Amino acid sequence: MMNDPQLWWGRLNSFEALQELLLFAACVGVALSLVWALRRATLQWELRVLLGRQLVDGVLFPSLLLGLVFASRSIWAKSHPLWLFDFLLPVCVSLAAIRLGVKVLQSAFKDAAWVRPVERSLSWLAWGAVVLWLTGLLPMVLEELDLIQWKVGSSHLSVRTLIEGGLTAGLVMLLTLWVSSAIESRLLRTSTGSELSLRKAVSNAVTSLLMFVGLMVSLSAVGIDLTALSVLGGAVGVGIGFGLQKLAANYVSGFVILAERSMRIGDSVKLDGFEGRVTDIKARYTVIRAPTGRESIVPNEMLINSRVENLSLADSRVLQSTSVLVAYGSDVDLVMRLLTQACELQMRVLKEPAPFVTLTSFAADGLEFGAHYWVDEQQSGLLTLKSEINLSILKLLNAHGIEIPYPQRVVHTRAG
Repeated sequence: MMNDPQLWWGRLNSFEALQELLLFAACVGVALSLVWALRRATLQWELRVLLGRQLVDGVLFPSLLLGLVFASRSIWAKSHPLWLFDFLLPVCVSLAAIRLGVKVLQSAFKDAAWVRPVERSLSWLAWGAVVLWLTGLLPMVLEELDLIQWKVGSSHLSVRTLIEGGLTAGLVMLLTLWVSSAIESRLLRTSTGSELSLRKAVSNAVTSLLMFVGLMVSLSAVGIDLTALSVLGGAVGVGIGFGLQKLAANYVSGFVILAERSMRIGDSVKLDGFEGRVTDIKARYTVIRAPTGRESIVPNEMLINSRVENLSLADSRVLQSTSVLVAYGSDVDLVMRLLTQACELQMRVLKEPAPFVTLTSFAADGLEFGAHYWVDEQQSGLLTLKSEINLSILKLLNAHGIEIPYPQRVVHTRAG
């Protein structure tokens, strides 16, 4: 600690300080070499939190540097007086804490707007603690905070206890978020279809379990007696049974959907007149995105209790159709061939099953034909496909002189 500036200036000009500085530089080199070797050996793995995008912006480099500096300080202190290590060690601790908090928050909450202010606050807090420690003010501040006490039941709490417990709780929650985000990334990275839904269920369950364990450890670190939560747990249970039954039903329904795989991410579904693709299944709700870009947030309980049409549960092929009206007296065989040809000209129409045409009805104004074709619902642009087929039908009918009739009405007039 910098209680005497002249003493510190004398230390910096000593030969022992130069030796410690060289030893610290060696620790930096060893840490960089280990991180570089690990990056070369794990190019195929997802280690953004540990390695970052560069050698020095991950959690691994400051953690290795902190361990090497601490080990070097312990060995050096046995035969030499300490000059610079008392300054370098808290700096390494602060750097490791900042890097851990920043990387874990970036990995767990990628698009959250509040991540950046929290990162800055964490950096200011860590470096402020280092400055207080080096100037010798931190022990004095902690002693004063320890004197501010009050009694809660049979426990004595102080401001220092709450701060230390809060820091411990924050570290535990950061580690919990890190592990849960790493597990989710690892499970969902290479999975598709039904396997994706099952892994999503496992990921949600593991994340919830880790968050619960982390919360319990955090409360213990703050000094809260967990046995006192039994009454709170009973109250929460009663609240779920009466006031929060809908919320609880949605959460349970979400895990049921993911576990039994009746609906998977990527399926095309139709529910209550809304048709679209399932883009995400959360614990409480499911997101369905229509081809027009609109998104519907559907509570999971509705998916369990209502009739849902899953258009791609067994097969990704979907039957579409379009209708056209031609005048009476037209060549029926020619019309059917032209409609089939219009469907076959489109590359996105499947060859097997082949398109087919039906004479659906004898309408008042002409003969109504239906052109039916199969498409892969996983393709994009299905809304424009029907328009392209209709345009092709119109061109072929006009080219062969087949009339599309206007509505015909007979008006009878009665003399006055």
